[in-house]
Amino acid sequence: MQKQRNEMNTINRPVFLCSAGLILLFSIYGAGFSVQAANTFSTLQSWLVINFGWFYIAVVAFFFGFVVYLSFSRFAHIRLGPDDSRPDYNNLSWFAMLFSAGMGIGLLFFSVAEPITHFSQPPSGAGGTVEAAQRAMQITFFHWGLQAWGIYIVVGLSLAYFSFRRGLPLTIRSALYPIIGDRIYGPIGNAVDIFAVLATLFGIATSLGLGVMQVNAGLSYLFDVPVSTMVQVGLIIGITAMATLSVVAGLDRGIRRVSELNLMLALLLLLFIFFAGPTLTLLGSLAQNLGGYLTNMLQMNFTLYANEPTDWLGDWTLFYWAWWISWSPFVGMFIARISRGRTIREFIIGVLLIPTGFTFMWFSFFGNTALLLESAEAGVNIAVAAQQDMPTAIFVLLEQLPWSTIMSLLTTVLVVTFFVTSSDSGSLVIDIITSGGNQNPPVWQRIFWAVTEGVVAAVLLVAGGLTALQTAAISSALPFAFIMLLICYGLHKGLRSETTL
Repeated sequence: MQKQRNEMNTINRPVFLCSAGLILLFSIYGAGFSVQAANTFSTLQSWLVINFGWFYIAVVAFFFGFVVYLSFSRFAHIRLGPDDSRPDYNNLSWFAMLFSAGMGIGLLFFSVAEPITHFSQPPSGAGGTVEAAQRAMQITFFHWGLQAWGIYIVVGLSLAYFSFRRGLPLTIRSALYPIIGDRIYGPIGNAVDIFAVLATLFGIATSLGLGVMQVNAGLSYLFDVPVSTMVQVGLIIGITAMATLSVVAGLDRGIRRVSELNLMLALLLLLFIFFAGPTLTLLGSLAQNLGGYLTNMLQMNFTLYANEPTDWLGDWTLFYWAWWISWSPFVGMFIARISRGRTIREFIIGVLLIPTGFTFMWFSFFGNTALLLESAEAGVNIAVAAQQDMPTAIFVLLEQLPWSTIMSLLTTVLVVTFFVTSSDSGSLVIDIITSGGNQNPPVWQRIFWAVTEGVVAAVLLVAGGLTALQTAAISSALPFAFIMLLICYGLHKGLRSETTL
């Protein structure tokens, strides 16, 4: 029924060369003309927000609705592999890799900074009130909740289904087979994979840029290391070297072990915040935040502030939606790679609920602790710290708790390990795409992409800092969002054809 191809032992030259060439041109422009690049990024971000903000809002709502529909549909029992296949990894290892690959660095960067910023500077209404605190947590849950993982599921489920059950290569193009057939092996398929590589690389570079800003803030707090772009570039070089070693080791020996280390360190930090902070209040806050999020999710999903234009939407919601879309080839392919043998319903429920539940606990414990300290104690200026230098917010919070130096050191180490897992997982995924779906691509190519991710992150920091990082995510996500709509159609068509056989 479909064209069968053996896994390639060499690179897919059109995809590899075009992707590498475009990234090289971008790097030369960003590094050689940093001032002009910074102005370009700022202008481009404003243009995208004004003209395509509505599209990002609508398409993310559609993706979430689509995966919910599939989980309750007649297709839910279909296994991602032969009917007799079983999962390759146990639930603990599966969850650890999902968590680490999906949102690691961002959890630390925004855990305190985002709720406290929404509290002091809400998108509408007065800041610093009880209502503003409640709204701040609802918005944070919205940005990091079900919608984000719904985006990842669209890509991950499609790849897992067409690769493990239908025998197609583990590349983005395979999801379009029901639409264009064997033409996925030609120029159209190459173009799809090139867009996927670019979106993935810029999405990962955004995370890595945020990560080194966080590490720099931690080192500044602990050892008075100056906060500067050059220090951050140096950190990228060092941590990228660590990520390269991990990606060379492979999925089982490298990525899985570092992911499990991430999970243990993250749990340790989370438990510390829970017991060192107002424990009983945090439990109540978690329930209240979850209830508020679920109650207002539909309204928040379609809020565009059309009658009160504000930069807030582009700086937050649209940035997140674009960031998750640009990450979807990476996270989607990664969770597909580790989810062979699971049913569609098991895949959707596991990916949708388990990481999200952990994320909600994380933001509730960190965010509500910060909000309580900011509201109740004089001299605690977490909001001011977040406004001046966002990565420092979490360290200002830790200063108010016991063992602040030890916990700040743990936080910094955790950011480094998250950096490593994001980089090595992303390198493996890009490597698979540019190798035509070969799940064991050449080692030299893994090294190339790990280094390239670090280079792009450094270029973005030099060429505009946080604005450049946000622009890279928003712009790279736009073309891939259209591809994702085709992926939804292709997956549904493929599932319908199977159930009618």
